[in-house]
Amino acid sequence: MSNDHKNFIVEGNLADNERLKEQSNLLRGTIAENLTDDLTGAFVGDNFQLIRFHGMYQQDDRDIRAERAKQKLEPLQNVMLRARLPGGIITTKQWLAIDKFAEEKSIYGSIRLTTRQTFQFHGVLKPNVKSMHQMLNQVGVDSIATAGDVNRNVLCTSNPVESEVHQEAYEWAKKISEHLLPKTRAYAEIWLDGEKSETTEVEPILGNNYLPRKFKTTVVIPPQNDVDVHANDLNFVAIAENGKLIGFNVLVGGGLAMTHGDTSTFPRKADDFGYISIEHTLAVAEAVVSTQRDWGNRVNRKNAKTKYTLERVGVENFKAEVEKRSGVSFAQSRPYEFTSRGDRIGWVEGVDGKHHLTLFIENGRILDYPGKTLKTGCAEIAKIHTGDFRLTANQNLIVAGVPASQKAQIEQLAREHGLMADDVSLQRKDSMACVSLPTCPLAMAEAERYLPDAVTEIEGILAKHGMQNESIIYRVTGCPNGCGRAMLAEVGLVGKAPGKYNFHLGGDRQGTRIPRMYRENIDEKEIMDELDVLIGRWSKEREVNEAFGDFLIRAKVVKPVIDSAKDFYDDPSYSI
Repeated sequence: MSNDHKNFIVEGNLADNERLKEQSNLLRGTIAENLTDDLTGAFVGDNFQLIRFHGMYQQDDRDIRAERAKQKLEPLQNVMLRARLPGGIITTKQWLAIDKFAEEKSIYGSIRLTTRQTFQFHGVLKPNVKSMHQMLNQVGVDSIATAGDVNRNVLCTSNPVESEVHQEAYEWAKKISEHLLPKTRAYAEIWLDGEKSETTEVEPILGNNYLPRKFKTTVVIPPQNDVDVHANDLNFVAIAENGKLIGFNVLVGGGLAMTHGDTSTFPRKADDFGYISIEHTLAVAEAVVSTQRDWGNRVNRKNAKTKYTLERVGVENFKAEVEKRSGVSFAQSRPYEFTSRGDRIGWVEGVDGKHHLTLFIENGRILDYPGKTLKTGCAEIAKIHTGDFRLTANQNLIVAGVPASQKAQIEQLAREHGLMADDVSLQRKDSMACVSLPTCPLAMAEAERYLPDAVTEIEGILAKHGMQNESIIYRVTGCPNGCGRAMLAEVGLVGKAPGKYNFHLGGDRQGTRIPRMYRENIDEKEIMDELDVLIGRWSKEREVNEAFGDFLIRAKVVKPVIDSAKDFYDDPSYSI
């Protein structure tokens, strides 16, 4: 690094996570020893954090925490595992294996589809953790680097393969994921009994202390913004000519997480660095990651993400460093437009004559309920389906590559098991929540369990005002960390306390505008009362086809967020 850029390094006492990573022996820690400790169901000390680099978070069931304490028992410690599944594609054989494990070895018995376009197991007790990784490995799946200070699962527009562009984009998502993975053999050694003779003692891209903070990457194909590019550190926007992928516009520095009460933290849109031809993709990805590795804030983790690095050092300086490290000069961005970001629920036909069925999975939770046996239904489809499954970043499931001869049979199974219905409203399809309580230790308020009833209330308000054929991008996240992507919604709720949320308004349907906080720390009734009034105004005052978020800005209900580093915390109201 040149002397000119030394002032881009944040000086001060390093965050404790930096000590932890440095002393971890390339992510090994004492996890293996901890596995054999049957005195606790927990991973203790540094291992509590280190297992995240192996794709797991330690959790407990907060609903029963107090009762267990009365019984003088430790919390019901377990892990959540998030799989690495670039582009969200999974074979039916893999699906049946994870279905069986969830049924037999997890507390909750469910498979959870996530906003990171993969699946999660919840409630796996420590005695079953190693066998879980071995089961995944046997079917060609792992959970390497789906959490921790690394590049996480790479998202890709989940539109089924209807053209060469979609297939190529998916292949690039896989290549980027593999290129940026940690090289340490810690995962293989601990979980797969791998030999140590090939142990790696250096991390050429991530560095031996890994990244300052988590890092998220996507590949997106306009006009669909189904991966929400502005929620991610690095985005490759596909540019095609004559049905062939020729390159990418590169967007850097998006992110939605913030901390309540800390105005140095804020959601931020990604900056467009420019266009690169396709052969430079991996070099540019590596250069962005290594620049963030070297310049990111290792003193204050709340300001450690790429978005804060760009704000601190300047977008042009960061971009110039990426060009220098990659040997690639960004050209002027090619034109593109996002027009939608939801999934197309139901059947679509591909150019190859194959059919693709997108199943709406509310909150992504695949479990058997009375009269709605979603988990059994997915398994029954997997047993006969000759194509693959696609997980979407909107928590839905695509049965992809269905021949015409199987279409009726698969639809019948989907309908029998409640996976397909004709009465799911547009509003329900456009609503999303993170997991939150009872398993997430960061949750401040309900999200997944609150969403279904909240959507029913909104459906009623829309109908009351004659807007039942319209919808609002509505998202709920149980804390300010952004997993439910509420900071790219027209209406976004961010958990503040049990039953209380910060109420954000004014995002757009395309996912290119951050909503502003309109009311702070209000309860569920107050939120619905506010929506009743605002939807009533929207129904009477809207322009032709004007979306709710756009109406709120035009009607001066809230100011648009233009530069979130400077104006996100401004007063939401217009002075009169």
